Amino acid sequence: MNSIPEIKPGQSVDLLKELHILTRDGKLNQDSRRKLKQVYHLYHFIEPLLDEVLAARQNLTLADHGAGKSYLGFILYDLFLKSREAENISGHIYGIETREALVDKSRELAESLGFTRMSFLNLSVEESIHSPQLPEQIDVVTALHACNTATDDAIKFALHKQAKFIVLVPCCQAEVAAVLNKHKNQSFGKTPLSEIWRHPIHTREFGSHLTNVLRCLQLEAHGYQVTVTELVGWEHSMKNELIISRRSGAPRKNAQQRLEQILCELNLEELRERFI
Repeated sequence: MNSIPEIKPGQSVDLLKELHILTRDGKLNQDSRRKLKQVYHLYHFIEPLLDEVLAARQNLTLADHGAGKSYLGFILYDLFLKSREAENISGHIYGIETREALVDKSRELAESLGFTRMSFLNLSVEESIHSPQLPEQIDVVTALHACNTATDDAIKFALHKQAKFIVLVPCCQAEVAAVLNKHKNQSFGKTPLSEIWRHPIHTREFGSHLTNVLRCLQLEAHGYQVTVTELVGWEHSMKNELIISRRSGAPRKNAQQRLEQILCELNLEELRERFI
């Protein structure tokens, strides 16, 4: 019986030890407590989405892009899919990761725990879009702290797979800030808005914020309803923005126009291909 109150009922203690969230003697240190809280909060948001998919049909596919050590995938399987094995529900979780060593380790862990409906794929974004190892359509796409353009890669994959839900916690958004900085002098003569990113710290912070604004417009232009909130309290993580998108099939009327206007006004046209 689990005696640590932070751990959810039904959660495998062996799994948490293998993920190094619990120590070998079953203790939870401060860093692990933060990590577990973040994943559990994300699970809290994802669980009703999975229930909604299963309410429509007894099948579920989820792809975790930039999976890393697959904390999220393993915990989703352990808390959600495993408990429904007796309900004749077909479900599969795919972890997509470019680092082969992490993929191998996740495969070994899934096998040792008997998590038979998990697959770990050593693929790039382009490869994952066209790989026969993945189904043509994925119900839910997640990306937890996928750094910089890896979140955009997950969006590209999700759009191609016509995902019903996309759940993103972006991290280290540096690309837009770099382009803002590159064209800073030219922007001074183009728009007074350039004062927003004149100082380097503002360039970084504004670039990070703007990246997620552009992503939201991109998703809305592709027929998704977007909700933006915080994952956990800011004391736990500075990279704390949670973007949940639901496919409605009806693009927001002016999202594409707004997106293109922002790229033009802020001298970011070279990023058009990434966000359109």
